Amino acid sequence: MFVNVKKLLVEKASISKKPGVNSDGLKASDVDPHLVFHYGIPLGCCIFAYDSIQKILAISTTDGRIKLFGKDNSQALLESDDTVPSKFLEFVQNQGILLNVNLKNHIEVWDLERRLLSHVHVFKEEITSFTVMQAGPYMYVGDSEGNIKVFKIEQEVCHVMQMKYTIPFSASHGNPTEVLADRAVISILPQPTAESKRILIIFKDGFMTLWEIRECKSILVTGGSMFQSVHNEAKHVTSACWVCPFGSKVAVGYDNGEVLIWSVPTSKQSEIGIQNTPFCKLILGFKSEKTPIASLKWAYADAKATRLYVMGASDVASTSLLQVILLNEHTETRTIKLGLHLSEPCLDMMITLSTTEQSKVKQDLLLLIGKSGNMYMYDDCSIEKYLLQCQSRSPPSLPKEVMVKMPFVDSSITIAKLITDNPYALSSDEDYILVVKDIPSLVPLETKSKDGGHSNTYQFSGFGKIKNLYITGHSDGAINFWDISCHFPIPILSLKQQSEDDFSLSGIPVTALYFDGNSRIIISGDQSGTVRFFKFKPEPYTAENSFISFQGSTKKRNNHIQGVKVIKVNGSVLSLAICQNTRHVAIGNDHGDVSLVDTEGLNIIFQSHIASDISPGIISMQFKTCSLQNFEKNVLVVATKDSSVLAFDSDSGNMLSASMVQPKKPSRALFMHILDWQDIAVRGANLSTGSPIEEGIQKQSFILVCSEKAAYVYSLTHTIQGVKKVHYKKKFHSTSCCWASTFYTASDVGLMLLFTSGKVEIRSLPELSLFKETSIRGFRYSAPKPNSLSDSSMCSSNSGDVVMVNGDQEFFILSVLLQRETFRNLDFISRVYRKDLMLTQEVPASGATVQKEKKKGLFGSVLKDITGSKKHAPEMEPEDTKESIEELSTIFSTANFPCEVENKDNQAVDEDEIDLNIDDIDLDDPGEKPKEQNILATLNKHKLKFQAFTAGKLKQMKVKNEKPITKEEQQQDEKSSAVDQIKKKYGFSLQGESSAAKMAESKLQENLRKLQGINLKTTEMQDNAKSFSSMARELLRTKEQEDK
Repeated sequence: MFVNVKKLLVEKASISKKPGVNSDGLKASDVDPHLVFHYGIPLGCCIFAYDSIQKILAISTTDGRIKLFGKDNSQALLESDDTVPSKFLEFVQNQGILLNVNLKNHIEVWDLERRLLSHVHVFKEEITSFTVMQAGPYMYVGDSEGNIKVFKIEQEVCHVMQMKYTIPFSASHGNPTEVLADRAVISILPQPTAESKRILIIFKDGFMTLWEIRECKSILVTGGSMFQSVHNEAKHVTSACWVCPFGSKVAVGYDNGEVLIWSVPTSKQSEIGIQNTPFCKLILGFKSEKTPIASLKWAYADAKATRLYVMGASDVASTSLLQVILLNEHTETRTIKLGLHLSEPCLDMMITLSTTEQSKVKQDLLLLIGKSGNMYMYDDCSIEKYLLQCQSRSPPSLPKEVMVKMPFVDSSITIAKLITDNPYALSSDEDYILVVKDIPSLVPLETKSKDGGHSNTYQFSGFGKIKNLYITGHSDGAINFWDISCHFPIPILSLKQQSEDDFSLSGIPVTALYFDGNSRIIISGDQSGTVRFFKFKPEPYTAENSFISFQGSTKKRNNHIQGVKVIKVNGSVLSLAICQNTRHVAIGNDHGDVSLVDTEGLNIIFQSHIASDISPGIISMQFKTCSLQNFEKNVLVVATKDSSVLAFDSDSGNMLSASMVQPKKPSRALFMHILDWQDIAVRGANLSTGSPIEEGIQKQSFILVCSEKAAYVYSLTHTIQGVKKVHYKKKFHSTSCCWASTFYTASDVGLMLLFTSGKVEIRSLPELSLFKETSIRGFRYSAPKPNSLSDSSMCSSNSGDVVMVNGDQEFFILSVLLQRETFRNLDFISRVYRKDLMLTQEVPASGATVQKEKKKGLFGSVLKDITGSKKHAPEMEPEDTKESIEELSTIFSTANFPCEVENKDNQAVDEDEIDLNIDDIDLDDPGEKPKEQNILATLNKHKLKFQAFTAGKLKQMKVKNEKPITKEEQQQDEKSSAVDQIKKKYGFSLQGESSAAKMAESKLQENLRKLQGINLKTTEMQDNAKSFSSMARELLRTKEQEDK
C-alpha cells in the first residue's frame, strides 16, 4: 500500500516555532503512515490463481498488488516493489508459495505464511508460458525464442533455482529450420498422471510436441505448418488446456476463433510420430467474428457433465464472449453449449471447487474478471444443470451473474464517520474470531451448512462495548453501523426508519452525519434537505443478532430507537455541527444557508444566507467560545466551498464582521478546523499519557482551511473580526488535494492530506511543515460530476486512523501514527495459509483429480470414440510415484544439451563479473583439444539416454512383478556394453568401475596438476614481464640519447 516512503524534514528545520505551539509536540519520528488492513476486491484486477487444497484465491492487479482470500473470511494483501501488471500467477499447491511473473519478466516468489516477497529471479528473455508441476517442486518457463528452462522451487527457503536441464527450440520444434518468427512457447502442459515423464509443448505457430523428459526427445509432432498448409489458412495459438484426465486429448484455441481438439499418446507403446489432423473441431461462432480465444478451462465431472469453458478476447466487441460446451459422446454430431451474456468483456476466469467429503455439499463457482477490474461470479452447478437439461421439456432458468462486492451493502456509501479507542470496550478476541468466521464470505470458497444459515454469534447490546465504530450513510437513505475493532467490518445495526410512522427507506442519499455516543443521538441530513434526529434507548439493549436488520426484518419498529424527529430545510444538507453547551445544532446546505436549530423543540433559532459568486455551499461549521474585547462569546465559524471563512454570533445569529476572509485565488474548500491548544491538551489526555502543554507558553488559536490548491492557517481572533492575517500557507503545485483531516497525539495535532494521485502528506500544525510523504497504491479518485456524489468515501478518527472506501468493492484501513494498536486480531484475519492443513493433505499427482475407478473409460464421457469401452481405452503407464518424482532431481541437474547451454552462457556472461574457479581453468590451448574428449562427450550423452531408458524399463519390471527381460532390453544392454568397450579402447574408465574415492582422488590430482601449471605459467609471465621492462628502459635511454 505505501511505497517510496520519504522522511522529509526540509521545511521543518527552516521554520521557527511561534508562540502558542508546544516545542515538545509532534515529531517526524512519531508518524508512520501505513496500511493496517485491506478488505474487499482491489481495483484493477487482471489474473486469477487458486489453491484447491488450501482454498486460497489469489487475484493480481495492474499495479503490482496481489489480493488473497482464504478460509474463515481471512484476507491479505501483498505488494510488489514493481508497480506493473502480472503475466502469470500460479500456486505451488498446498505449500504456501505463490509465484508471480510480472510484465518485466521477473519471477516473484511469495511466502504466504509470512506474507512476504521471499525471492525475485530476473529472467533475461521474454516469458511467454509458465507452468508449475502439481506433483513435484519444479516449474517450466517458456520464452519468446521457443526455449524452455526448468526451475526448482526450494520450498524451505521459498526460492527458485534454475536447473541445467533445458529444452531448446532446435530440439523440440517440429520444423525449426523453416520458422523465423512466431516461435514463442504458448503453453507447457505436463501430461496428467505422467508429469515426471512427458510434457506437451505448444508453439505459437501451431506446432505441438510431446516431449519425453528422460530421453530428451520428441515422441509426437503435430499441428503447425503441416496442418495449415492443408487448409491454406495461417493462424496462431492463443491458449490451450487438457480435456482428458489422462492427457489423451488437448483443446487448443487460435487467434482466428477456432477451437480444435487434438489426440495425444499416453504411453510409449501408443502410436507416435507425426499427425496432421485434429481429432475434433468445435463449432462455437467465435470464428465467424474472428474473435481470438483468450482462455480455455476444463472442468471434469462424472457421467456426461464434463465441460469446456471458452473465453474470447476482451478487446473484441461481441454479445457472447464466454461459452460453456458440454463434452460427451454427442459432441461431434451435436454441440450443446451455453453462451453467457456478460456485463462486460472479461480478462480471466477461474473455476473453484468447494465440494468436500465431510459436508457432501457442492458449491462450485465460475469467477470472472471484467475489463473494468470488477469481479463477477456464477454458480457453476447451475451451469452444469442447465447444460444437462436445456433440451428437456422443462429447461431450467439461465444461470445468473453476480457482481462481487461488499456484503450487506445494497447501495453505495455517501458519507461516513469513524470513532475509535473506546476505553470501555469489553468484547474479547475469541468472540471476534467466532463472529468473523460466521459472516458470509465475499467469495464463498468453502462450503457452509446445507441451509446456508449462520450461527448468529454476534449479539449487539449497545455502542458502549464497541472499541472502534464505523457509521455509514448510503445512497438509498439507510444508516449502517459497523464494528471494525478487529479490522473486519462486522454489521451491528441498520437504520431505515424515516419518521415515527414511516419505517421504509427514503431512497434519498444521506449527505451529512453527526454522532454523539454520550448523549445517544445521531443526526442525519440528506440530499432533499431533510434532517432527522434519532434518539437511542438507554444501554444495554436486549441482545439481538446483528444480521437481522441487514438482511431484512419482519418487525417494523427498531428496538434500539427511542424516538425520531424530523425537520426540513432548503437545498441539500452538506454539514452539521452541535454546540455541547446549548445543545443547538447548526445545519449548512449547498445554497449557502446556515440554520441554527434547538434539538428539543426543533425550533429554528435563526437562519442566515451567505452570498457567493463562485460556490456558496457550507462545507464545514464549528462552535467555539472565545474572548472578544474581554467578553466571552459563543461563536459559530463557517467555511464555504469557495474557501471563504466567516463567524456568526451563535446566540443572536448576527455576523461578527462585515467581510469574509478569503484567499486571492479561491479554490474548492475541503476541510476547516479550529486549532485550540487548550482543546488539544484535553484530547491528548483522553488519548494517552504524554508530555503536557507547557504552562508558560501563551495559548493561541488558529483556523485551518484546506482546499484543492492550498492550505492556510489564519488567526482565529483576526478571522472573527474579518481581518485576513495568514500565519502559514502551503500551495499544492504538482497535484490537487482531494481530502484533508487532522489527528491528535498526547500533546499535539497533525494534518493529513490526500491527493488525487494517491500521494499522502503528513504535516505539522500550525507551521504546515512536511513530516512524511508516501503514496497509496490502488487509490483512484474521480471528481464527482455535477449534482452527483463521488464513488470514494474517506473519514478519519481523532487518533489518526483512516477508513477509505472505493465504491462498493473495497476499503482500506490506514494508521498515521507509529505503533498504533487500535485494531486487534490482525494475524488471524490475515492468515490465509494454514500450515496444519498441509500436514493432513497431499498434493494430487496431477492437475486433474481423478479417482482410480474412473479409468475404465478414457476420459469419462468426453468424446464419441472413448465412451468407456475397453477397446477404445488407451494403453496407460503406471501413475507417477514418489520415486519417479525424486528421480527428476538427478535428471534436471544434468545438462542434457551442454552445447546449447554453453553457447547461451557465453553470450550472457559479463566479462567484468567472471568468478575464477579452479575447475574452469584449462591449461591447454583451445585449438589443441584432443579429439578423444569430444568423442567422450558424445559417448556420455548417448549412454545417458541408454541408462535413462533402461532405468525406466527396470522400474516397469518391478511394477509388473519382475517379468522376464525382453529382447529390446537385451539389445539396449548390448549397446551400452559396446559404448563401454569403445571408452576402454581410448583409455577412459568405465562408469561402473569408478567409485566416489577414485573420483575424489582423480579430481585432487587434476587440481594439483592445474596448480602446478599455474605456477609455471606465472613464472613464465614474470620472466616475460621482466624482459619487457628491461626492453622499455633500454628504449627510453636510447630515446634520451637521440634527443641530446
